This record gives sequence, structure tokens and C-alpha cells, in this order.
Amino acid sequence: MPYRLIAMDLDDTLLTDELTVSDATRQAMTDAIALGAHLTIATGRMFDSAQKIARQVGLNVPIITYQGSLIKNLMDEEVLYERSVPVDVAEQLYEYCLAHGLHLQSYIDDRLHVPEENDKIRAYAKQSNIPYTIEPDFRRVIAHEKQTKLLIIDEPARLDSLLPELKALFGSKVHLTKSKPNYLEFLHPEGTKGHALRFLAAHYGIPMEETIAMGDAMNDHEMIETAGLGVAMANAVPALKEIADYITLSNNDDGVKHVLEKFVLNVAAVD
Repeated sequence: MPYRLIAMDLDDTLLTDELTVSDATRQAMTDAIALGAHLTIATGRMFDSAQKIARQVGLNVPIITYQGSLIKNLMDEEVLYERSVPVDVAEQLYEYCLAHGLHLQSYIDDRLHVPEENDKIRAYAKQSNIPYTIEPDFRRVIAHEKQTKLLIIDEPARLDSLLPELKALFGSKVHLTKSKPNYLEFLHPEGTKGHALRFLAAHYGIPMEETIAMGDAMNDHEMIETAGLGVAMANAVPALKEIADYITLSNNDDGVKHVLEKFVLNVAAVD
């Protein structure tokens, strides 16, 4: 079976721990594209951050960002798919964060907003290579109708302890996921990588059986389950490995290259 649409998570999947893509993986991606495969990224990052990497590795297709809440063309930046957090949910979450002393940040029109300057936002901005805007009147931000994502940053153990209560509070009103141990994200229920992968496959007229998804964290599990071939990295969390169809090498050992060679390039060579 030919795999014609391949979606790759960025951090800890396509990117090494040094936030780079190896020359060998770049070449495998170039070779796959030359064969007619559609390669895209599916990341929790905002478009501004993700598109810089996508352009560096030679992608020219729509990319999946904000966990699946936003799909935009790289070439003309046309929005193909967009979902926003309901305003009432955002307001309720903001009050919760105020009561519990939690850092909350918001994404509107691909811009990052925070209520104050602190170590959490400085570290996040450095890792994602994006600017941010400080908005002391954060209630005005929270009341905006097109918030793509809300994100809490805190210690992993504290976020884990809050998860049961937050799930009980918001139920099916949001898609709640962890992209990293210290990042807890709130999105529209249809803002998952799985929803986005289905949309992009339909956009290209590609059956889901002919798609591959690669990831490392539980925010990848919807697309791993949805794809024709769900791939977990060797460095993936154990729960993701349990639902994956295949486990590749780690992000530091060209795991993406290994998948492309095994399921796309070598298959084409045999044909």
C-alpha cells in the first residue's frame, strides 16, 4: 500500500533534542516529496513558530498547528481549517487560574498573549522562537472570540494533580492535552491532530489507509489512532507506544528517516 500523506510531530519527533533536523532526515524527506508524497508537520506550536521550521526543511504544503486547531498553507498562508476555544470556557479557565495562582497564556490571530513577564514565558518563547505581548488587562484578551489555544505552564506533578478536577470542570467542552510534561493545553473539541489529519487527507483526496502519523507524546495519540500507520518514536511515552502500529528509532537517531525509508522510499524502489 502506498503511503501518500505523512504527518510528523515537531518537538521530540522530527526535531532532535538540539531542535535541529539532521541532513540525513532532510534528504529522506526530499526524496519522499520527489516521489509525490505529501509531507506535513502536525504540532502544538503556533503557525509562526512551525512555519519557520517547515520552510527550512523544504515543505510546501499546508501544515497542522495548535494541535490541529489551525491548518494554513505555507505558500500564501490561507487558512484551511480553524477551531477556537469557546469564550465561556476561556473565562471559566481564567478564573480558575487566578484562584490557583497558575500561569495562563492565550493565542489569538497567531500572536501569543500573557498577563505578565515571568520565567515561564521567557523560557517558552526561547524554546519556540516566538515573540509575545504582555497584556495586563488580560480579561480583555480572554473575552476575544477567536482564541486558538490556551496554555497553562507549571511543574509536571502539579499539572497532573489538577487534571482530574479540570476534566470534571470542562468535560467535553474542550480538548485538553499535554504537549510536554509542563504544558497543559486547552483547545476546541475538534482541534486535535486527528481531526486535522482527516481534514487534510480529504483535502488531497487521500484515503486514511494511505496516511502515516509520527509522534512522541499523548497529544499525538488522536492522529496515531486515526492514521493508516500510527508510528511512535522510541523516545515516546509508554502509553503512545501501546496504541502505535509501529515503533521507530528515537528523534536523536533519525527515527523519521527510518520510517520514510521503510514505508515510502524502499517500497517505491521495489515497485
